[in-house]
Amino acid sequence: MFSYCADPATLEGLQWLSCYLTTGKHMGFYVSFGTVLLLLAVTAPVSLSFGFFGAMAARARFAPLSWLGKGYIAIVRGVPDIAFFLFFVIALDQGIEYLLHSVRCPDWDEPIRRGTDFVVCDIAKMPLNSSPQWIHEIYGFSLAVLTFAIVFGAFAANVIFGAMNAVPRAQMETAEAYGMTHRQAFWRILVPQMWLYALPGLSNLWMILIKASPLLFLLGVEDMVYWARELGASKQARFTDYPHGDWRMWYFLGLLIFYLAFTKVSEVVLERITKKLSHGQATVGGEAQRKAA
Repeated sequence: MFSYCADPATLEGLQWLSCYLTTGKHMGFYVSFGTVLLLLAVTAPVSLSFGFFGAMAARARFAPLSWLGKGYIAIVRGVPDIAFFLFFVIALDQGIEYLLHSVRCPDWDEPIRRGTDFVVCDIAKMPLNSSPQWIHEIYGFSLAVLTFAIVFGAFAANVIFGAMNAVPRAQMETAEAYGMTHRQAFWRILVPQMWLYALPGLSNLWMILIKASPLLFLLGVEDMVYWARELGASKQARFTDYPHGDWRMWYFLGLLIFYLAFTKVSEVVLERITKKLSHGQATVGGEAQRKAA
């Protein structure tokens, strides 16, 4: 912080604003942008993995595995996202603590369920109360990534399942006629081509994932929305060195600009990926490229 920020009461104009925007809480606000970007960077490939293996399971010839894959897609897609975020995380956290409690505290003779309370021994808590703050933050972030991945993985699985079915069956039959096994035809013929059919749906899913990132506050992660509400609310002089009125509109306007800009960048990148995947394919995009050449 600037040296002249020692006494904010003596500051005016741009000096006051520069000191106000460099407080510790504002540093937390700026870091939260990185938290959201990190969440998207980690969640996208993990969700895609959930989706790919979910689609593979749904297409499996082994009936129980196929039921499992289709059940995962149907159940998760059918549950409202906010309900899943509110209750799944609690159930997952308590499930982890229950397993640790069973292993680490076998002599515990008190009930774990006490009305609405869930009580385990201290060494079974996740994370431990004695753990540093960064452990708590990583644990909460990991739960957020897993929750987002399960939810959006189910939608990705549905998209990929449809894309796999969209690849002409004749190509698979031709590959097998040339001596490929079913597994070889799947990995060499079906998978490389299905991405082109899946990309429009996955692109929409990526946009929805971006818009869903404010749900982080439901998981206890201090995201941009949390800090925008915290910093923008009215502050009185008796509680802060930087009193101001209700500025939430300006903070949320900044979030609006950030999300619109990030969405635009995403659209440009996805358009380039689509053009690259369309090259040489018997699709509208591929035909347009051949005519242009």
